[in-house]
Amino acid sequence: MALYESGENYLETILVLKERKGRVRSVDVAAELDYSKPSVSRAIGILKKEGLIMVDDSGWISLTEAGERRAAAVFDRHNVIKNYLGGILGVDEEAAEEDACRIEHIISEKTFMKMKERLDESGKSG
Repeated sequence: MALYESGENYLETILVLKERKGRVRSVDVAAELDYSKPSVSRAIGILKKEGLIMVDDSGWISLTEAGERRAAAVFDRHNVIKNYLGGILGVDEEAAEEDACRIEHIISEKTFMKMKERLDESGKSG
């Protein structure tokens, strides 16, 4: 299924917040991304319709199996790219973080795997 960059950002944010806080609501996502509550509400509805998240009667958000896989893949891409930019290329941490957020959505699988291999070879993957 085609999911746009913003959808991937929402999934990744839900995953990160779940790890940090244990439970996630729309207001947590809005605060983390600094987005308006109506924008987050709309996105949550789309992700729910796509079968990537579930929202219970109390408003707690959980990732479905498919959502968890997708979020974990985006998170992995983000970390590999950030570590590659910082560890291999020497880009400062702030720039590496910002650039990874953009690149993670457009990078080809072939390029990503090469970056990952290079990081593993260098011992700077984590």
